[in-house]
Amino acid sequence: MMMTGDMAACRALLKNGSRTFFAASLVLPRRVGDAAIALYAFCRLADDAVDLGGDRADAVRRLQDRLDRVYRGQPMNLAADRAFADVVDRFAIPHALPQALLEGLAWDAEGRRYETLAELHAYAARVAGAVGAMMTLVMDRRAPETVARACDLGVAMQLTNIARDIGEDARAGRLYLPLQWLREAGIDPEAWLARPAFNDSIAAIVQRLLDSADLLYDRATSGISELPAACRPGIYAARALYGEIGRELERSGLDSVSRRAVVTTGRKACLLAQILALRQSRWRPAERLADRIGQLEETRFLIDAVAASPSRRPANPPPARSVEDRAVWVIDLFTRLEQRDQLQRSGS
Repeated sequence: MMMTGDMAACRALLKNGSRTFFAASLVLPRRVGDAAIALYAFCRLADDAVDLGGDRADAVRRLQDRLDRVYRGQPMNLAADRAFADVVDRFAIPHALPQALLEGLAWDAEGRRYETLAELHAYAARVAGAVGAMMTLVMDRRAPETVARACDLGVAMQLTNIARDIGEDARAGRLYLPLQWLREAGIDPEAWLARPAFNDSIAAIVQRLLDSADLLYDRATSGISELPAACRPGIYAARALYGEIGRELERSGLDSVSRRAVVTTGRKACLLAQILALRQSRWRPAERLADRIGQLEETRFLIDAVAASPSRRPANPPPARSVEDRAVWVIDLFTRLEQRDQLQRSGS
C-alpha cells in the first residue's frame, strides 16, 4: 500500500521540476494520477542520477540495484522507490519496461550518438516509450494497439524535448540530432558540437524533428479513445502541452540553440480550458490511423513485453472527482503559478 508521505514527496518532486507532466497528471482520476506520479518520480530521479551525477556508469549500476530491489519487493528506503514498488505490484508492470528505461540511461552514460532517425527512435523508445507503455497498464489497458499508441506518444515527447534542448545539450557535450541529418545539411557534427551556433540549416533540422514528433502525436491521438473515459482528458492534456513546446519553438524561429522554448503557465491554463471544452469525439481522427500505421519497429519489444505479461485487475477505486472539477482545479493552479512567476520576474 502506497504511503501518504511517499506520495507527497513524489508530488513535490514533480511540481517543482516537471510542471507539464504534473499538470497533466492532475486531470487524471486520483487512482491513476497518483500511480502516474509515483511512476514518473522514479523515472525522473533515475534520469537525474545519470544526467547530473559525476560517475554516470556507476549511477546506472546503482539504479539497476534499485530496480532489482523493487522487483524483489524490497525497495530502498526512498519515497520514490517505495511508491514505484507499490505501482509495479498493483498494476503488474513487467520488468522489461523499466529495464528498457535503464538501458536508455546507460546509452546516455556512454555518450552514444545516433546516426539515423530510426536509431534515435530506439533511444526514445527506451527513455520515454517505456514510460508510455507503463502508463497504459496503470490505466488498466494492455491491448497491443493501445500500448503502441502510448509508445508513440512517449517517443514524440522525447523528440520534442530533444528539439527544445539542442543548445543546452550541446553545451554539456551531448548531441542527439541524427548525424545523417547534420551531414546532409553540410554540418560536421564534431565541429558544430565544439562551437554550437544557430543558423538556417539547424532551423531546418529542428523543423524536421518537430515534424517527426507531430506525426507520432497524431498517431498517439488515435489511441486516446481506447482509454478509460475518465483518463482521456489527462492524456490529451499531456499530448497538447508537450505539442505546444513545438509550436513555441516555431514561433521563436526554431532557435533552440541560444534560447530554450518555454510554454508559460498562462498558456498551459488556456490549453487545458480548451481541452475541457472539446468533445471527446474530436480526440480520434475521422480515419482510424492505427488501422494502417502499425507500430514503430523500435517500440515493438515494449509491446511484446506487455502482451507476454499477466494482467491483474486493480482494486475498486475510491469515488473520483468529475473531469470538470479536476480541470478547473488545475486551471486555477496554473493561474496562481503564473501570478507567482510574474511577481518573481518583477522582483516583488
